[in-house]
Amino acid sequence: MDTGTSIPPQLCTGCAQPYVAIPIHINADEWVNPDFAITELTDWLNANCIKTAGPLFYRYHTLGNLNNLLSIEVGYPVTTQAQVCGRFIAGNIPQGTFATLVHCGYPGTFHTSLETMQRWAEQQGIQWKYSWQNGKQVWAGCFEFYLTNPADVPDKSQCRTAIALLTEQ
Repeated sequence: MDTGTSIPPQLCTGCAQPYVAIPIHINADEWVNPDFAITELTDWLNANCIKTAGPLFYRYHTLGNLNNLLSIEVGYPVTTQAQVCGRFIAGNIPQGTFATLVHCGYPGTFHTSLETMQRWAEQQGIQWKYSWQNGKQVWAGCFEFYLTNPADVPDKSQCRTAIALLTEQ
């Protein structure tokens, strides 16, 4: 199983980017396949003639454990701010400097890539941007961007996912 990275960590600065997403809140031990949310989101975007401006992403607000819920969003960047309803939300990928790294390999096997990113950030003196709310660490910008759609790649070791963490810089 390939869990390496093809592109070393680097810093990238970007402008705010609107998105549409579906929020998901689950216990860490109850991970569910988000395909239902992806299909629902894609169908809604198409039905409302909203154009995507980038790849599917997962945005992590809080990381879960046995006592706390995992709070994520499954979404797409969009070309313009959208009016949403129901379970859909509109947000923005924050403006700022992100540390990024491209993970090559099976989706969901990011452990080695995240360790690489953390070591690199420590060597560079980079701090992640987050806050504490009600005793929980809330990430200002923690994303996985699916550069390849795992459903379209027969050999999952060929999947590419960009990991992006907003920095304090």
